[in-house]
Amino acid sequence: MSLSDFEIERYARHLMLAEVGGVGQRRLKAARVAIVGVGGVGGPASLDLAAAGVGTLRLIDPDVVSLSNLQRQVQFSTADVGRPKVDAAAERLAALNPYVAIETRTEALTPATARALLAGSDAVIDGTDDFAVRRAVNSTCLELGTPLVSGAIGRWSGQVGVFVGRPCWACLVPESPPEAETCARVGVIGALAGVVGSLCALEAVKLIADAGRPLTGRLLVFDGLSGSARTVRVAADPHCPACGQAKAVLNRST
Repeated sequence: MSLSDFEIERYARHLMLAEVGGVGQRRLKAARVAIVGVGGVGGPASLDLAAAGVGTLRLIDPDVVSLSNLQRQVQFSTADVGRPKVDAAAERLAALNPYVAIETRTEALTPATARALLAGSDAVIDGTDDFAVRRAVNSTCLELGTPLVSGAIGRWSGQVGVFVGRPCWACLVPESPPEAETCARVGVIGALAGVVGSLCALEAVKLIADAGRPLTGRLLVFDGLSGSARTVRVAADPHCPACGQAKAVLNRST
């Protein structure tokens, strides 16, 4: 897949990087990234991926823009309140980069719909705050063999992890907490969403362009209140109901 003269000028700063260059930029152009949840994490991630030249972005979110979203979801404006999030985001992304194809899905992601919504993606970014959705995304990415970039925020801290096979996200979160600390429940500092969303986009770019060392099997934890970050390794759970079973099925079929 070639780059036009306009694209060469547009992505000139990428092309100068030895880790990206023409080969990596063409990989980005040929790629499709699915973004589950076009909110605080998925929105900033989508802006960065569109600017980076990812060829196709699939936006998955059944929600509409609310006034309280605007404190951190910078992809929307006041005029977008009440609109479907995927429609408002698609309009913004198309204005940012007309070379990017935008696919919108307003269907809720469930175990029954996840495969159809995520199939054909080269990477998936999950920025939702619903544990049931996260589990469906994780299981489907395992089934499809698709890299998963997971981002989460709350209060003043956020985290980003990359999961490709084992360990999977369910190894990190084996059981959903009885009272999930969503942004609506505990609050969140607005600028943190941009930090974590951009980190998710960065990891997706690294995966697609085969650049550097992605956070595969690791979790980056960022504390915005203290301005510190640490990276921890995620251990594979041999009894994980997601990747443990998937591995057993794979072993039986080979």
